[in-house]
Amino acid sequence: MDKRVYGVIGISSIMANWNADFSGYPKSLSDGTLFGSDKALKYPMKKMWANEGKIVLYMKSMKFSPQKDGTVTLVPNSLKERYEKLFDVDDLGKCKDAKEVLSNLMSAVDVKNFGATFAEAKNNISITGAVQFGQGINKYGDSDLETMQILSPCRDTKDAEAKNSTIGTKKIINEAHYFYPFSINPSAYKEFVALGVTDGYTEEDYLNFKRTALVAATSFSSNAKEGCQNEFALFVETKLDTYLPNLSEYISFEKTNVNKITIECNMLNELEDVLNIEIYYNPETTVLESNLQKAKTYNLITKKEV
Repeated sequence: MDKRVYGVIGISSIMANWNADFSGYPKSLSDGTLFGSDKALKYPMKKMWANEGKIVLYMKSMKFSPQKDGTVTLVPNSLKERYEKLFDVDDLGKCKDAKEVLSNLMSAVDVKNFGATFAEAKNNISITGAVQFGQGINKYGDSDLETMQILSPCRDTKDAEAKNSTIGTKKIINEAHYFYPFSINPSAYKEFVALGVTDGYTEEDYLNFKRTALVAATSFSSNAKEGCQNEFALFVETKLDTYLPNLSEYISFEKTNVNKITIECNMLNELEDVLNIEIYYNPETTVLESNLQKAKTYNLITKKEV
């Protein structure tokens, strides 16, 4: 691919919890601003690729593990075990061909996009991904935390005197709108192309990334993330030697009424050396204020030009 790509992925979260910390509360900065980590966005993308049958290395998988006392427990695979399973390798520790290992890693769609840190069985490999995400900052100022009590159908067996089923809690945000900046640098793999372990980051890789980034949050359903969906996407294609800042800072957001939001990105007209701009949004829920030159707008749902 002979171009760089910069952009923004917008995720809405309505009565849901897009990215919780280990306490169950939505992640936030010290000033209370909600944010979503890059991992929260990458995971639905990796899950979507895995469901399509593509090779995804950094994905949790489970196995049964016999214990010394005769019991069998369910445990996650280690990275070494995950690699051996995906690439049909008996023992990674016995593999003496670093080129084979690196070639296998670069064939995984998540590694090809996001890179990898692989330090297993005498193989110490670091790959800086062509695709880099920033943190997704919530631009909606009226987000409120809601805590719901949940009644379990079962009682707690640890409490011998328990007569009723247990009560738990679920923490959600009434509404939030996260905007993730990203950049794609196909030159990141120039060294690996010279080593003969990959053909580099190609136009096909980019189109696969874009296809997935547009729908991954919507496609992924869990108890906490039901209510989270893709609502906006911006792709700015530039020359290889063009370096742009965080584009989410060029986008303003406001909620104009109960059923509509407004996204404005006219400041992007200040950018130079832009080859092409594509904007995806849902006209039913979003008012897009944009007079960008070279920009084409598409319906996020139908993918047809607006």
